[in-house]
Amino acid sequence: MVKRLLPLALATFAVGTDSYVIAGLLPSIATDLRVSTPAAGQLVTVFALVMALSAPVMGALTSGLDRRSALLVALGVFVAGNVVTALGTEYAVVMIARVVTAIGAGAINSAASSTAAAVAPPERRGRALAFVMGGLTLATVLGLPLGTLIGRTDWHLTLWAVAGIGLVAALGIAVGLPKVTLPAASLGERLRPLRQGRVAGLLAVTTLAFLGVYTLYTYLAPALQGATGGSELLLTVVLLAWGTGVLGGNVLAGRLVDRRAPAHVLTWTLAVAAVALALTPVATAALVPALVWAAIWGVTVGLVVVPQQHRLLALGPAAAPVLLGLNSSALYLGIALGGGLGGLAQEWLAITPAMLGLSAAGITALTLLYHVTTARRWERPERQATYASTSAR
Repeated sequence: MVKRLLPLALATFAVGTDSYVIAGLLPSIATDLRVSTPAAGQLVTVFALVMALSAPVMGALTSGLDRRSALLVALGVFVAGNVVTALGTEYAVVMIARVVTAIGAGAINSAASSTAAAVAPPERRGRALAFVMGGLTLATVLGLPLGTLIGRTDWHLTLWAVAGIGLVAALGIAVGLPKVTLPAASLGERLRPLRQGRVAGLLAVTTLAFLGVYTLYTYLAPALQGATGGSELLLTVVLLAWGTGVLGGNVLAGRLVDRRAPAHVLTWTLAVAAVALALTPVATAALVPALVWAAIWGVTVGLVVVPQQHRLLALGPAAAPVLLGLNSSALYLGIALGGGLGGLAQEWLAITPAMLGLSAAGITALTLLYHVTTARRWERPERQATYASTSAR
């Protein structure tokens, strides 16, 4: 099964690297394209927005295709977008290329996850989802620093590298992935689960969870000033501890949801996250506690996505691409709102970056309360959800 999942994980790694790396290259891009750094920053904003909006739409449009074909189409768009970006010498051309790339990227994530769920046996479905999402998670640990390092010589090289990773993933899928089809259904049947109020409730949990995360994470560098003393090296070490925790949490999530009800896994995850975030002002005062705190908090961040995917998949196998695309959109919405909320809190309420942890803890606690309330209302108290069923098991 690993041979089938590896190119899927490589595809999500390419998407994750592409999503994060542009931020580290903005000064070089701005200079080369003869625009201001804030204008170059809009490349990041537009990419995230288009990816969030297009993911469920592309999921619906490609849901009738077998998974291999859907992935190859999405990767083709993604690679083409990165090639044009790398070749671009004008701001308008690069912006259009980023829009095209984002459309492909959004389709890749949902198609890769739905494929992983389809090829894995029910008892290993959580681990399959975690393995594929691990590519996206690994990008937060390695993709950004490696891409930034390559881009210091020439930012175009980073985009060529990402396009190359996408191309290798496409070749791996074309050669190693069998034709995987979702259950036969009309477009109306594929969209039917969207009428359930439970879908909106689950998506709200995803958005709120990442709203809490990014209220603090967006401003983590200044929040860690007391621990790092302004040292970029020490900041990198703490961020590495956080990223390693996220990766570990993602792996752990796959094993837990194969053994426990996904809703219960999420309950404990949000509870631990709320406590960790509440300790932010104390934990970030010195380096050693900051490292421990960052790793623990990172684990909780890595534990969120897989249980949510598992719960959504249980609502309708045929609707998997659309539901997973919507979950991706909900995640990016939370990221965007978190950054905005954290900025407003500092500007309007004069909250210090470290104290944003308390705001994030409050949001996470409210997310936990909402999750527990809705889970009791909608979910049967069974051991775990399965992709092959339309109810929790």
